[in-house]
Amino acid sequence: MEDVDKVLILDFGAQYAHLIARRIRECRVYSELIPYNTKAEDISKIKPKALILSGGPASVYDKAAPLPDQAIYDLGIPILGICYGLQIIVHQLGGEVVRANKREYGKATLNITDTSDIFKGFKPKAVCWMSHGDRATKLPIGFKSIAHTDNSPYAAIRDKARKIYALQFHPEVSHTPRGKKILRNFLFEVCKCKASWEMPSFIERSIEEIRAKVGSERVLCALSGGIDSSTTAALIHKAVGDQLTCIFVDHGLLRKGEADEVIRTFRDTLGIRLITINASKRFLDRLKGVVDPEEKRKIIGEEFLNVFTEASIKYGPFKWLAQGTLYPDVIESAANQSPASKIKTHHNVGGLPEQIEFKLLEPLRDLYKDEVRRLATLLGLPDRIVKRHPFPGPGLAVRVIGEVTEEKLQVCREASSIVEEELQKHNLYDKVWQAFAVVGDDKAVGVLGDARSYGYIVSVRIVQSSDAMTADWVKLPYRVLERISSRITNEIPGVTWVTYVISSKPPATIEPQ
Repeated sequence: MEDVDKVLILDFGAQYAHLIARRIRECRVYSELIPYNTKAEDISKIKPKALILSGGPASVYDKAAPLPDQAIYDLGIPILGICYGLQIIVHQLGGEVVRANKREYGKATLNITDTSDIFKGFKPKAVCWMSHGDRATKLPIGFKSIAHTDNSPYAAIRDKARKIYALQFHPEVSHTPRGKKILRNFLFEVCKCKASWEMPSFIERSIEEIRAKVGSERVLCALSGGIDSSTTAALIHKAVGDQLTCIFVDHGLLRKGEADEVIRTFRDTLGIRLITINASKRFLDRLKGVVDPEEKRKIIGEEFLNVFTEASIKYGPFKWLAQGTLYPDVIESAANQSPASKIKTHHNVGGLPEQIEFKLLEPLRDLYKDEVRRLATLLGLPDRIVKRHPFPGPGLAVRVIGEVTEEKLQVCREASSIVEEELQKHNLYDKVWQAFAVVGDDKAVGVLGDARSYGYIVSVRIVQSSDAMTADWVKLPYRVLERISSRITNEIPGVTWVTYVISSKPPATIEPQ
């Protein structure tokens, strides 16, 4: 992507570091999270238009505090520090940071004293979101305060000559109403970025890159039928045509009617070569007795690879394995080696064995989900694929808590289908991000007819999101909840209770495991 302006974000483990990247991309500038300790010389080779230092949970005066290469300040690249990023800049350039007597969390009134650049177009007062327990008490030489709050005299600082800016608050979160405007001012007023990050140009670049990588070799694509792998297949097919073969594995963990839908779309509608493999028995056999969710994911990742290796021998040879890995998958699997903890292993990132016989082709690994949807539309994928709710690679195995059994799978599959049907009937399906059912080993007493029964508890999960990195539970109308509950308990044998999950992400994740 040499022809687009890039902004690099040094990741110090902030809970919302990815939101900075999202907000910048919303400004049509390409952004990417990189490890905080990336060497200045390596950064220079990428030729970014700007560096952003993210927030983080550490204190700069701790012995083990994560700090960037000091040489970044000599690169001549505009820099923006956010929260912990401000404290890093102050600390490394000769100022002073101490533990605050009074922590500052939540909304605060920002008093702006300079509106010449990053606060251009602002009135003297604005609302911002604070989240810090340390504070700067002395600024480095060359810096001045350009905004303050009651508790933070240095809520925003600037060294105009070196184009180094820092904010003690978080402009990337929605709680700072004009935070995106601040980021836009930094990008376009200070850094002189071009708004060149667009999906049509991404398609052109990706096709060129895929052709250059693949050459005349053949590609095997792991196709699940979801938006990610479907878009991956469509993009690669556009690049190399019949060099691509898609393998659809029915692992017994699919949504209701999914296999028929995938075959109809790819073989009959898009004309992409498709091989279907029914491997449900071997997957379910390997999952017998397995309770730990991470172990489930790794088993499924390994078994997928076994199936693909066998397919490569039978239908190949194939040199490349294509996957629908997205940027959130990489972040959540901690594959970017940031101080952030690993949330879960995605089967197409951390779930694969270290040694594989394929070269990996992951053309979407720099994209967020909403960007993939735009890309899928441009590639001509039908709405039933583009608008379908996300589905995890390990399938229903992550929605069945505890051991995966045929009985629990059937309950989960039918209940999820009912949830989707009711949302569609009430014109809500396209207005939410994801909706499904979860079943575990917990059971509760119910009354069916005149008899006592003891059946499964089904939990319904419906969330709203823009990129799956954060999500809020949906306040569904009671009449819809009532209808979903009634159908699940009446139509699915062995279910007595239905509950509704009201946890947002964070602290919860969207999928239960």
